Amino acid sequence: FNKFYSVPIQKENDKEVSKELRKKVYPFILRRLKKDVLKELPDKIEQTLYVEMSPEQKEFYEQRRNFYYRSVKEQIAESGVKKTQFYILQALSELRQIASIPESKSGNTIISPKREVLIENIKEVIANDHKVLVFANFLNALDSIAEDLEKAGIKYLLMTGATKDRKDLIDKFQNFSEYKVFLMTLKTGGLGLNLTAADYIFIFDPWWNKSAENQAIDRAHRIGQDKTVFSYKLITKGTIEEKILLLQEKKIELFESIISEDTSTLKTLDEKDVDFILGN
Repeated sequence: FNKFYSVPIQKENDKEVSKELRKKVYPFILRRLKKDVLKELPDKIEQTLYVEMSPEQKEFYEQRRNFYYRSVKEQIAESGVKKTQFYILQALSELRQIASIPESKSGNTIISPKREVLIENIKEVIANDHKVLVFANFLNALDSIAEDLEKAGIKYLLMTGATKDRKDLIDKFQNFSEYKVFLMTLKTGGLGLNLTAADYIFIFDPWWNKSAENQAIDRAHRIGQDKTVFSYKLITKGTIEEKILLLQEKKIELFESIISEDTSTLKTLDEKDVDFILGN
């Protein structure tokens, strides 16, 4: 499959091979879009909020990006790209954290501008009597956001993979007006939860797989929702987060050329991917 389809389509953008694969798989696919099946649902509006790095954050980010770019390339030259995968993922994880929560990698000496943007937006939204879902990939990001909400006097709920009594938290958010914000990890939020009390969603940092974000958004945009749902994705400019957005778009375009749906995940990376993600 990789030789005859994946590489020609993904790496070489071969339209003929894409058509051939679509023709072969089409008879076996029954696809129903939610917008076609659930026509009574209100609109869903998605926007991207771009956040500028502080000078200190930018300097720190570039130092680590340059370090990882050089060291990853050296390891690939020495051991090959397959044996370097774990180190590549380590590099990507650190850069993603510096882009969104630099505190976690700088000993709290660099504060995230993204946190400030998020809290200001949340304040504005709840002042107009809306409820909010916030999704993040890193637990330390949720902890930091929780601290910001406490300082602002905003009551919130927090759910992670370790949370046991989820039903109680969901009930509080859905039925008690004092709980305005629900924080959760992106993967936890994709587990079929019903959170239609919220009509504003903030994705604090992007994930490689756009469908994981869509599943999180659908916690609010589902049967029972009677308001337009607004979803905002926060992206730190000039970082790996912008590269993730480009990869998401590329994956969607690739998959839609075959079966018009995005189910891609982070694949094994090759050297071209490394150059794209870690290079300038």
